[in-house]
Amino acid sequence: MAKLRLGLLFGGCSGEHEVSISSARAIAKALSTGENTSKYEILPFYIQKDGRWLAGDAAQQVLTSGKPLSVDHSETDNQLVNPSSHSLSRWQFPSQVGEVDVWFPILHGPNGEDGTVQGLLSLMQVPFVGSGVLGSALGMDKIAMKMVFAQAGLPQVKYKIVNRSQIWSNPCVFPKLCDEIELSLGYPCFIKPANLGSSVGIAKVRSRQELETALDNAASYDRRIIVEAGVVARELECAVLGNDQPKASLIGEITYESDFYDYETKYTEGKADLVIPAAVPNAITQQIQEMALQAFAAVDAAGLARVDFFYVEATGEVLINEINTLPGFTATSMYPLLWQHSGVSFPELVDQLIKLAVERYSPVKVRESE
Repeated sequence: MAKLRLGLLFGGCSGEHEVSISSARAIAKALSTGENTSKYEILPFYIQKDGRWLAGDAAQQVLTSGKPLSVDHSETDNQLVNPSSHSLSRWQFPSQVGEVDVWFPILHGPNGEDGTVQGLLSLMQVPFVGSGVLGSALGMDKIAMKMVFAQAGLPQVKYKIVNRSQIWSNPCVFPKLCDEIELSLGYPCFIKPANLGSSVGIAKVRSRQELETALDNAASYDRRIIVEAGVVARELECAVLGNDQPKASLIGEITYESDFYDYETKYTEGKADLVIPAAVPNAITQQIQEMALQAFAAVDAAGLARVDFFYVEATGEVLINEINTLPGFTATSMYPLLWQHSGVSFPELVDQLIKLAVERYSPVKVRESE
């Protein structure tokens, strides 16, 4: 049986470039393990921070070393003189693109898990791992996501939607905005750019001065911002695997000593602990699993997702926080660890995801009427 040629797409233009490389390395290792070696041929594709696609030896070098390639600034200077040369290079894909049977995009953050690359891969008419344009876009945009969750009847923390124009406005508008936030949400509250991952640009604020600073900072990342009420709760996560009939994993818990689960805590070894399975009542576990599947269906996700929750132990409430349709995929990331503790090894998980991609995006066979 011929091997499937798997296009492993990693790197990207977001601030999570290095995380993407780590995820790709773990996936490549899993594809070179056990039965997977006879099933798949890896074709690495690396997207530089300037948006250009590389394949072959250059992409393999990044995959092997784990270090991003530096962008040639002399070329960048030339592109300022002749901008068309840069835009053309972004659309001159390596010839190996035409050899791919199925794609595994492991691009985190904007321009990777927000539906943009998924749209490009859909135009290629080749199966790819993960959600399509709609599921990816909804999973990335925290405001649209919350609206969908509300429509699905999933309980959430109180929140307020803010636009950059309200923050970077005349001196009369901004103070009124802060007054409204203090009145409706109070302190502490969280300021989040709507379309960034890995806790980038997020701040926990406890005073008017911190609120003003955090809003201004968030507006530098995104023109749409969400402000959430703080809640005293345990942070629990559930992994989902499947397409139209997905399954939910065991529940995991994140514990940490820092003020909140920020970027440094998330990606610095020893800053956070992952507890699997989480020590919660069986009824809470079942409730979270059911809500995770509801969230997965609500945004039309596919293949994989990690759904995050707040468990307010004092009241027994479970509140949905967010869904991540392309979570971190290193050997120590929560998503694969949840499945490992649920009986699915890392190599098996990667294999199942590829099969789900082929299943979902292969041409639909229409049964002829008799």
